[in-house]
Amino acid sequence: MRGDLVRKLTARVLTTGGALVAFGVVAFTGATGWGLALAVAALAAAALERRVRPGADVLAETTLVAAAVLVGYARSLDAGFDPVLAVTALALLGLVLLAGPLHDAGMLEIRAANLAVRQWSPAVATQLGNAVLALLAVVAAAAALALPAWVALLATLVVSGGVGAVALDLARRRFRPGSGGGPVGRALRRLQPEFLLYFSAPPGSEYQVTMWLPYLERIGRPFLVLVREPEFLGPVSAATRAPVVFCPTLKAMDEALVPSLKVAFYVNHGAKNSHCVRFNHLTHIQLHHGDSDKAPSANPVSGIFDRIFVAGPAAVERYARAGVDIPAEKFEVVGRPQVEAIEVRREAVRGLAGPTVLYTPTWTGHHADANYCSLPQGETLVRALLARGATVILRAHPYTTQNPASARQLARLTELLSTDRARTGRPHVFGAAAGRDLTLTECVNRSDALVSDVSGVISDYLYSGKPYAVTDMVGEGDRFTERFPLAGSAYVLRRDMSNVDEVLTALLQTDPAESARWHTRARYLGDFPAESYAEVFLAAARRHLDPAWTPPGPRTGGDAGLADAATGPLSPTA
Repeated sequence: MRGDLVRKLTARVLTTGGALVAFGVVAFTGATGWGLALAVAALAAAALERRVRPGADVLAETTLVAAAVLVGYARSLDAGFDPVLAVTALALLGLVLLAGPLHDAGMLEIRAANLAVRQWSPAVATQLGNAVLALLAVVAAAAALALPAWVALLATLVVSGGVGAVALDLARRRFRPGSGGGPVGRALRRLQPEFLLYFSAPPGSEYQVTMWLPYLERIGRPFLVLVREPEFLGPVSAATRAPVVFCPTLKAMDEALVPSLKVAFYVNHGAKNSHCVRFNHLTHIQLHHGDSDKAPSANPVSGIFDRIFVAGPAAVERYARAGVDIPAEKFEVVGRPQVEAIEVRREAVRGLAGPTVLYTPTWTGHHADANYCSLPQGETLVRALLARGATVILRAHPYTTQNPASARQLARLTELLSTDRARTGRPHVFGAAAGRDLTLTECVNRSDALVSDVSGVISDYLYSGKPYAVTDMVGEGDRFTERFPLAGSAYVLRRDMSNVDEVLTALLQTDPAESARWHTRARYLGDFPAESYAEVFLAAARRHLDPAWTPPGPRTGGDAGLADAATGPLSPTA
């Protein structure tokens, strides 16, 4: 988060400083050419800030740059009062002042992707600020070349025409909406979706949604994804064929939540979830975006949902251990379908020559009690792995680079692995190759063992049956496994890495915790047949959509167990 703040502050300083310097050079010196060049640089800084801070208010800076460009234009022409340039100035300043309000108006409109609707003005309105910046750059170039003022006026009038069209369409949508609601609502009513996935989160969190989309699609019923932040509309819609709807306001949500909807799924405990939970005709189901012993995995806010889908009985115990009192009937054990493609290794493999180890450091968290990040000690660990001839897959948490210190520590580890790869030829995987080109499942399947911080990665890895080590970055010592029971069948690395050699010997050679892992696996991930593991979740979801639904085929043996697990809540004794 601190790294994100640094980027935003840097962009703010560049924009404001650039505008002041550009105006000062044009207004108070004779260096008109330099002043116009600085104005273009200030415009580029403003465009950068709008990317870093999508809601940035750069009105004052843009106005200052526009004044600098117009003064510079007048000096370049050196023809006294020019009525064409005066009209250009008025139109240009009008655009600068209108772009912000029209952007805000566009951001208040419902928008959709993967849905057959004609809806152009809200999307265009959100880009008007960039259009004005580009227009000012064109006018600055015309001024630098001393082109006739009508060139600048023509460019300004073209943009003004577009802005006028956007303004008229937004006004029509606001004050004269079509009968039967807006186009998005009408299209959704035609689609008749039966459930929705609701999502609100900080930027960069779309992975929380995309991990669930393949399984929601496999339910086989029409659905939509409802996002509350505009930056998720593009990446989420690219990951699914289902409609993705951006609802900036409660009024927009009223339009999107059509009568055919029966169930709402959630993947986190975002504050805006309450905006959807208020629709009491829906069944609200929390899915989470991973299963771990982290403090946020036992969030008391879970109690607001009608059902809480959990991977295994250990998740229910976690809430009780944290003192969170939630009725047992709200929990349903459905497994974690994302692990179905993980290859299970049932035979013990000890003493491998040149093992491949997956290292997954987590991030520093939003709060101190959720900081389990091992990157400060990561170099000690990686050097120890390299000394044992291991090939390392380094897959860091997506939020890691938001903290400058963590970003530097991660960069040091990638440098170590890159150097060792060049020297020894061992195919270490890191950076984008591990975090973007490979899925977590592919990383798990390529590895022989895991070293991880407290995170949901451990639960997923547990499905493979392969050995894993956990870092005790909170310094709990002997109490660590009490707070984090998943570490009970792991090899625990101390905070200072003083036992790293002992732990790596157990992890890669002797593996004394092998039998304990299978018991832990059933508690954390459910005891369901591997060949139909994901069907447990799918059956539970279908039953909430249609209480009369029953799984196809005979219910005998393992299939009967699956059906029973999916039909009702977890019993208090599970």
